[in-house]
Amino acid sequence: MRCVSIQIFNLLILFLINIINMKATEFTKQLLELEQSLMKYASRLKLGRADARDLVQETFLKALLSREKFVDTGYLKAWTITIMRNTFINNYRHNVLHNTHCDRTEESFFINQTICSTSDNPDSVYSVMEITSNIEQLKDKFRLPFKMYVEGYRYREIADMFNLNIGTVKSRIFLARKVLMNQLKA
Repeated sequence: MRCVSIQIFNLLILFLINIINMKATEFTKQLLELEQSLMKYASRLKLGRADARDLVQETFLKALLSREKFVDTGYLKAWTITIMRNTFINNYRHNVLHNTHCDRTEESFFINQTICSTSDNPDSVYSVMEITSNIEQLKDKFRLPFKMYVEGYRYREIADMFNLNIGTVKSRIFLARKVLMNQLKA
């Protein structure tokens, strides 16, 4: 048993020496070999070719800047794909939060759309009134948890307020959504 522990320890030391000896040029070379794989992954994220290239470049930059944090040489592809996925998610969240759109004309302006009020569009006022009236027609046991959820309460808070199990609250909110969708389709 002790012999096995020593062998594992020796393998671990060899592994750590290998990591320490991985120079920047080797790291960069291995990273560049992943370009095609990263482009394929970026295209699966429903990005256009230019946006996919930008995401790959941003991933390369972040990987190079974080090289010292990379530990296991056998998992470079997984590590860079994780960086790419997290970068994509962060960019998506940023774009949704700021609702920034790029105007693809010659001047390439960035347009920040503000949230428009419901009074700007008569159709949207009708939709809000219709949705509100359908919500009010729900039974109390569905309407009250649903309204609280829409107002931002968490499932746990709603469950505590009505002295219900959290699963019951989730179920009622789901059923309220389902009923509302069916009513609005009709």
